[in-house]
Amino acid sequence: MRRFHRAAVLFLLFLLGAGNTYTQTDASSGRHTLSLNEAMDQLDGELLWDPLFQSGIITANKHQASFQAGAAGEDALILYDNATLLTLPSPYTEGGELRFPEAFIAALRGNIEESLQREEPRFSIAAIVVDPGHGGKDGGASGNLTINGKKVQILEKDITLKVSKELFSRLQKKFPGKQLMLTRSGDTYPSLEDRVDKAHAIPLKENEAVIFISIHANASFNKQARGYEVWYLSPEYRRDLIDPKAKTGVEEIASIYNDMLEEQFTTESVMMAQSILKHFKGTFGDSLPSRGIKAEEWFVVRKARMPSVLIELGFVSNEKDAELMTGASGQKLFVDAIYNGIIEFVERFEKSGGFTEVANR
Repeated sequence: MRRFHRAAVLFLLFLLGAGNTYTQTDASSGRHTLSLNEAMDQLDGELLWDPLFQSGIITANKHQASFQAGAAGEDALILYDNATLLTLPSPYTEGGELRFPEAFIAALRGNIEESLQREEPRFSIAAIVVDPGHGGKDGGASGNLTINGKKVQILEKDITLKVSKELFSRLQKKFPGKQLMLTRSGDTYPSLEDRVDKAHAIPLKENEAVIFISIHANASFNKQARGYEVWYLSPEYRRDLIDPKAKTGVEEIASIYNDMLEEQFTTESVMMAQSILKHFKGTFGDSLPSRGIKAEEWFVVRKARMPSVLIELGFVSNEKDAELMTGASGQKLFVDAIYNGIIEFVERFEKSGGFTEVANR
């Protein structure tokens, strides 16, 4: 209940004359009232209510209005955003229910809209690029899986395409208003430049961002090596992080990292990697090891436009991992983990208006 006590104290301070502006509203216009549900629907808000003190805080679009219920037909002082006093028809209780004069809700909605117009546009994720690694003439890493007593070759390019297409489909349903892109939708080979150019070519308005998720599978000479990992790369380590002479398809990964929009690897990339890794752990538990986030340090570049990560699902060279990555139930788990990680990241990004923007204010 401390929040309400604090609001009450602030309310009294402003009543004593703290130099804030007052907005007058005709109390007679408050004759028509709304129920709590109707009022919150109109504001797209929520109410925190203290029945003991008959006080409440309405929150809508990150703005607040603190009030104390009065009598029907009376005016009341409303503390808006802890800075401005508004004189509006008072909310009141009737038959144990809270009623809101229409004029109160209309005036509050008007103040919120005016505040939003004055605020700087907030960053949002306008587009999501899903990049299935390899393809066409480039099969990527390969391994063997025993199915019905026969050894079958599995290719990274097939795994990444199936997982990416299902992820893409689910993201389309979740975000119908965003631009969704697959860098390849079949067994084709877009070059590394093509993949990055497609991401660069997405039209963005001011304060819009695009995120890039590249999906791969790992391989190792050590057949016991297994598990998932999520990469982001800071500019300081771009040249030394991966050995370009390795023989397991890592050459392409190194090139992707070097071409992923240069200085765009930022705090957002780290936070997206963390969200995805968290949901991998929640989805697979102890059944699939986590190899962590592959980065040497946190590195922040101001006003980054493209948070980017590269996900290694597992090892095609390990039979347990290979079974997970090729089976329908296992692929669904991979999609679930990546999907939920992206959703969490996008919601946090848009709620904060862009992490680096907030940090730099």
